Amino acid sequence: MSEQSQAAYIPRRFEGRTVLVTGAGTGFGAEIAVRAAQEGARVAVHYNSSAAGADRTVARVKEVGGEAFTTQADITRHSDIQRMADEVFTRFGTLDVLVNNVGDVARDVMSWREVTEESIDHVLAVDIKGTMLCVHEFGARMLDQGHGSIVNIGSTVIVRGSARAPQYAAAKYGLLGITKSYAQAFAPTVRVNTFAPGFIETEATLSRKDWQSGRREKLISQTPMGRIPGPAELAGTALFLATDDASHMTGAYLNADGGFNMIGA
Repeated sequence: MSEQSQAAYIPRRFEGRTVLVTGAGTGFGAEIAVRAAQEGARVAVHYNSSAAGADRTVARVKEVGGEAFTTQADITRHSDIQRMADEVFTRFGTLDVLVNNVGDVARDVMSWREVTEESIDHVLAVDIKGTMLCVHEFGARMLDQGHGSIVNIGSTVIVRGSARAPQYAAAKYGLLGITKSYAQAFAPTVRVNTFAPGFIETEATLSRKDWQSGRREKLISQTPMGRIPGPAELAGTALFLATDDASHMTGAYLNADGGFNMIGA
């Protein structure tokens, strides 16, 4: 197989399976949803306010021959999550994979000096409360059906912290507690893991003031792989945790940051 054909090859790891991706109207979530469809999955595309973005993701899924539908919910409200779960299980009959991608990175905060109580409350409500409620509700239903896998999208910000937005680092660190706790609670029927990408050049990242004023170049110089990837490149890596090849992984933290942190023993 040539290098070109290898690069274009996409495995069919989710043939006949169903996947829900939260926050799939834009950015990383949209790419995960499309990649899941390319690998054979039927996809539920969650959004909160970006209905147009969710519709675009569904259109992209259909372009690659997949099946998808949109579902709206404010994940900080348990009643919304319950309604969304009802919709997904009614539509699919089952749910094999949940990818909790929704997260607020406090993108408008450029320094810890700008942190407000409102920002802390919002980031923790979305990243911690919202993710926990999704894991709790969908995980319980997966237990009832006898199988399932949950992937929480974390961040390598937990390694070094964030002087820019400490509330974001705190929230992503909290995801590890959620992941490990429910990995124990749901074992061995439902696996729960965290995937932590490093910096990704989404449209939102590219529009950030610090990204446009030298931070991108500085980070690239400190990254052994020598580049910052786009979201599509890491979508398949995130989904790996939900594949059969990861069947003995639960409560794990998997990072993909081009060697920026090189964490581990």
